[in-house]
Amino acid sequence: QVQLVESGGGLVQAGGSLRLSCAASGNIFRINVMGWYRQNPGNQRELVAAMSGGSTNYADSVKGRFTISRDAAKNTLYLQMNSLKPEDTAVYYCNYRTLFGHDYWGQGTQVTVSS
Repeated sequence: QVQLVESGGGLVQAGGSLRLSCAASGNIFRINVMGWYRQNPGNQRELVAAMSGGSTNYADSVKGRFTISRDAAKNTLYLQMNSLKPEDTAVYYCNYRTLFGHDYWGQGTQVTVSS
């Protein structure tokens, strides 16, 4: 089992910044994929950014504005979000995917960007 706890969401004006954190605990293996997804009511959950080892992947809509990073010693994943736009408003979820393709999710943290 893996537990994920997100923090750092909130309300920010357009152009502002937020940093999300995801603390992972439990059976964390060194080789895995971790990432951030977001979802609005009525929409599918979409990938924002993911990393595996030293490789990262970003949604086109956030490239150049968001940065995913990880502190392996703390088992914590981060998402630095700069130049935020109203369309970034969503519930953001942390994801941990095992080598067998099983997904674990955090409870989500709300990010609201006002115009």
